[in-house]
Amino acid sequence: MDMDYLFDFLATTQLTFFIAIAALVVAIFALFSASAARRAAAEQSDTVKQRVDSLWHDMDEIRVSQFNGPDSTEAGRNPIASEQFSAEKAAYEAIWPLVWLLHDKLGMFLRSVESDEPAGELRLEARKAALDARSTLNRVRPFCHDDIDVLITQLIDNQIKAHLAACHFMDLRKDSLSSNTSHEREVQKEKFHTLYEGQSRELMNQLVGAIRRRMLR
Repeated sequence: MDMDYLFDFLATTQLTFFIAIAALVVAIFALFSASAARRAAAEQSDTVKQRVDSLWHDMDEIRVSQFNGPDSTEAGRNPIASEQFSAEKAAYEAIWPLVWLLHDKLGMFLRSVESDEPAGELRLEARKAALDARSTLNRVRPFCHDDIDVLITQLIDNQIKAHLAACHFMDLRKDSLSSNTSHEREVQKEKFHTLYEGQSRELMNQLVGAIRRRMLR
């Protein structure tokens, strides 16, 4: 009896040991995967930001060259067109920082949610950024080109949907014992990931290109 007990004990101990090792390997893999995803997201955000910084730099150079060049007298003869251009440019300068802030804050919130880190404060910051962006868009909408107005509206709506999906995911995670809840969590996670990493990034790139074409025409 004693030998049987000893063998059972050793078998149970070995099983527990292997399970612990497997859990450790999974945790390390998840950590490296999350780190790689964060680096990729940061690189993509930097790329978009560089494109926008280049856009505003090009716009300033064009305006200076137009003012100092031989066409400056022609611009003076068409003050309405010049005023329209200035008003449109001012509208984009007002809305773009808020669109970028929303994209940045939302990204920080989503990464915290995926990593199961405390995200309450980031959740509120992303929500406030969305409200500020939408409010400013409503204010400057009369001065925006129609295509750019549509792009910004779609972008803000997409990011709000991603925020709501992530909030739903957080709520579902509190009830992690249910298999139905587990499936729904995966659905919501895939939803906010697709909205942010796929659709929103594509809309951001389209928006930068559209503003560039309008301002440098």
